[in-house]
Amino acid sequence: MDIETRQLQQLLSEAGQQPEVLLLKPVTESTNDDVREIALKGVQSVLVCSTRQTQGRGQRQRHWVSPEGNIYLSTVVNTRIALDGRLALETALNILQMPGLQNLDIQVKWPNDLYSPLGKWGGILIEPINSTQAVIGVGINLAPVPKEQIDQHVTSLAELGLQHISRIQLIAELYLAIQQAGEWFSHNSANLAQRFNHHAAFMDRTVTFTQNSEITTGTFKGIQNDGAVLIETVNGTVSYYQGSLKLSGHAE
Repeated sequence: MDIETRQLQQLLSEAGQQPEVLLLKPVTESTNDDVREIALKGVQSVLVCSTRQTQGRGQRQRHWVSPEGNIYLSTVVNTRIALDGRLALETALNILQMPGLQNLDIQVKWPNDLYSPLGKWGGILIEPINSTQAVIGVGINLAPVPKEQIDQHVTSLAELGLQHISRIQLIAELYLAIQQAGEWFSHNSANLAQRFNHHAAFMDRTVTFTQNSEITTGTFKGIQNDGAVLIETVNGTVSYYQGSLKLSGHAE
């Protein structure tokens, strides 16, 4: 066992949450696929992290740019209620509360982007296994991503001011945050709207919301407690559970 794996095991053991299977990889196709394969064998707690992915993916099966050196982490979350879209919101909110990320100007862009005024620094992908179990994958940019590889505004934790923190410490905090998100969700996401709207990107700004081929322009008013987006339009406030949110006039 290598020294980083031992360090991570110790951190998670001290927190009382050491998973049954813990794998640190230099490269893999997809950490989500790795975790799903293990979970389908009946393992209830898994953590897989890689420094590079060759077939990383994001929402709607988009290619997730996965250059070497960042964090690509996946785990299993088991919930006590049926899965729904609030789990992604809880995951983002709990990541923002990680000790290592305090004092950074960071936000959440509905539904699953880890965001900041400089752009996106991470993302979340949730893939259900069954009605109460899901693989949750998180990709975080530790260092700047080459601009020619991306088609949207992105940044990194280094560019946001995070310079001196152990990669293993961040991985441990991420795993604990995701598991804590599962607990919040299992308790029916109490006060979700209030907690989310405090950290929401684009609050009270003009946005466009795209659902299928329908585009709505209005003012983003946050979310309601069931996780739906609220857009204030000239015809009143409308809510959406699925779709894409972006600032009006900006690339996603």
